Amino acid sequence: MKCLVINLDRSPDRLVHMIAEFARIGTAFERIAAVDARSHPELAQQPQHPIYGVRRLLGSEIACLHSHRACWSILACDEARYGAIFEDDVVFSANAGPLLADDGWIPADADIIKLETYFKRTLIHRRSISAGHGFSTSRLYKNHPGTGGYIISRQAALDLLEATEKINVTADDLIFTPALRSSSSKKIYQLVPALCVQDQFVGNRLPSLLGRERDALCAVDELAVKRKRPATARILKEAGRIQRWIVDFCRFRRHIVVPFDSTGQTSRPLDGSLAAPLPSVAL
Repeated sequence: MKCLVINLDRSPDRLVHMIAEFARIGTAFERIAAVDARSHPELAQQPQHPIYGVRRLLGSEIACLHSHRACWSILACDEARYGAIFEDDVVFSANAGPLLADDGWIPADADIIKLETYFKRTLIHRRSISAGHGFSTSRLYKNHPGTGGYIISRQAALDLLEATEKINVTADDLIFTPALRSSSSKKIYQLVPALCVQDQFVGNRLPSLLGRERDALCAVDELAVKRKRPATARILKEAGRIQRWIVDFCRFRRHIVVPFDSTGQTSRPLDGSLAAPLPSVAL
């Protein structure tokens, strides 16, 4: 399987990291020069998706999207059914190599397979399909942030290129937010345990360049929401959460914090929260 790694020209340390990671799992990769927001301020002039309301996307978010578009363009022209895309700060599971060497384990109807975990609670189908080497796949039904590592079909790459030809949207929203048709129209699977994770969660040697800007923005937004939310709104939110849980249970879906299995042991993120245990096969 062709593996593409997005890397900024001004981040040679991250390229060194990825060379070591791919060597460790015995897999080749191709470097794709990332689009640098500092060099392309004109990208911010393109209209952004209305889902963001008045919030303006960060220049780095827009550049990230166009970096992924560069990868989709390559895979859309490739003869292979699937290709893998990685950002340059991921750490691989020790068993990642065999899965990246062959696509025979990928479900026949899969458009996209999310390979990473963000250690955020998400929603998957209770039924899992063995991928071999200790991994399984389950349909993903809820937003799971991050585009650090995923497999995409040739057709899905074409579709995402078309969807972003004239509009800006963050790459992870585009692919993994069901509120957007670009995501809801695709059959998306989650690999469990995750095949990779961003280094910020397990080593913190390579802090997310985009994450720091996003975190600062989100902190301001969350503070504003907390100040404005009355008690009735909190009650309604909790009632809605319970209702959704019941519906999900009836649809054979379950919530999970996708674990990362680096060396045969379930890993904790650096903040100390425990990843969910490996799921059993539930039919």
